[in-house]
Amino acid sequence: MTVHFPFQNTYAALPANFFARVAPTPVASPRLIKLNRPLALHLGLDPDLLDSPEGAEILSGKRLPDGAEPIAMAYAGHQFGHFVPQLGDGRAILLGEVIDRDGVRRDIQLKGSGPTPFSRRGDGRAALGPVLREYIVSEAMFALGIPTTRSLAAVMSGESVIRETMLPGAVLTRVAASHIRVGTFQYFAAREDTDAVRRLADHVIERHYPRLADHARRYHALLEAVIGRQADLIARWLHIGFIHGVMNTDNTSISGETIDYGPCAFLDHYDPGQVFSSIDEMGRYAYANQPRIALWNLTRLAECLLPLFSDDQEKAIAQAQEILGVFPEKFTAAYQAGLRAKIGLFTTRDGDEALVQDLLKAMAEGKADFTLTFRRLGDAALDAANDGKVRALFADPAAFDEWAARWRKRIADEPQSPAERQAAMHAVNPAFIPRNHRIEAVITAAVANDTAPFEELIKVLAKPFEDRSEFAEYANPPKPEERVCQTFCGT
Repeated sequence: MTVHFPFQNTYAALPANFFARVAPTPVASPRLIKLNRPLALHLGLDPDLLDSPEGAEILSGKRLPDGAEPIAMAYAGHQFGHFVPQLGDGRAILLGEVIDRDGVRRDIQLKGSGPTPFSRRGDGRAALGPVLREYIVSEAMFALGIPTTRSLAAVMSGESVIRETMLPGAVLTRVAASHIRVGTFQYFAAREDTDAVRRLADHVIERHYPRLADHARRYHALLEAVIGRQADLIARWLHIGFIHGVMNTDNTSISGETIDYGPCAFLDHYDPGQVFSSIDEMGRYAYANQPRIALWNLTRLAECLLPLFSDDQEKAIAQAQEILGVFPEKFTAAYQAGLRAKIGLFTTRDGDEALVQDLLKAMAEGKADFTLTFRRLGDAALDAANDGKVRALFADPAAFDEWAARWRKRIADEPQSPAERQAAMHAVNPAFIPRNHRIEAVITAAVANDTAPFEELIKVLAKPFEDRSEFAEYANPPKPEERVCQTFCGT
């Protein structure tokens, strides 16, 4: 039998100016590093057939499966605030779309599959390190309950790529609700192609927001729906200490998924101004700036949709501003609800926001580990005898003591038992995240042809909310000499 992908492609049926038709460039000798077997089954694919020489050829771009219509998508984007009218898929090729077992349409895309007309002198390839980073982090985000693209497979290409040095090449098979971005709308808006903007908006509504199809103001409703998903997504990022690193408009998904894992990273000690990305020299995309940047990006989307709102530009702008005005409320509601859950509150009362913010302030001043503080707070909720495990994370443990007295007084007003509260807190506060030093260690080992650490890290991160003594060391923050202070794009 041969590998079969039940493609039902819709984006490739859009007008020719939406993409470039281009086939992947064959690689020398593909070898499968990792196949996401549960995801393959969910997509209606046969994992046993994918885990074969033919499967490796398909997942590397050396062979095209039947029904594939390979395309590189066109888009523009603001990169660190500067508009680039043409970007597009420079090293990624969309093979096609399948319907998963939930009835959801999914893109299947190869990253690192060779140059396209949008490559801008790039080689279109990917190094092993960035491929493994995206595999690890995207699957960890999925396990953490964060809307995200997924990773179906990582394949060694059998070739080297030139970056600062010669590195082993690899290809990632990425799965997404779609790869349509704010930058996709900007591509057509910059060309004053209102018909294309309308065609794209209609496609997005049909694919991602079908309930809006008969809405009296469908394009206004589309903007509001995208705002709602982005507000929720960014709140979820902050709840787990995630920093995207490159929140350009071309990396902002219309579907509300986290997309494009480049120099992304997770907080160790809590610092709202934390930046890891080596290219974010001014801190534009720092941890605490992400909500503001999300609104900035959504404003760029609103600008693209203005011609669909009204022929009267002033009227259209006023309508867009009114819709954009809901973002702060939606984000704040999602963010505060998540923070209340993280400290074990089941109800909402005056003073709750200040209580949480005071904890975060103490964590920042005391350089307390973000993930472990909240995780161990769940144990403290079970028994005050466990306070010591939280106190030990603070440079000045007395700061926690003062806060904990107020917190205990607040939770005493609720009827839940200590065990119920701990269970609820442990369900939202992970024990394991893809810590930056762990990812770097895995990549270093894999480049040296040892993928065992990668396999073990994937296993740990698949169940982030479960305490597992055999993997206890993975919960630990880095030692001073292990800290990773910068992350890199790798393109």
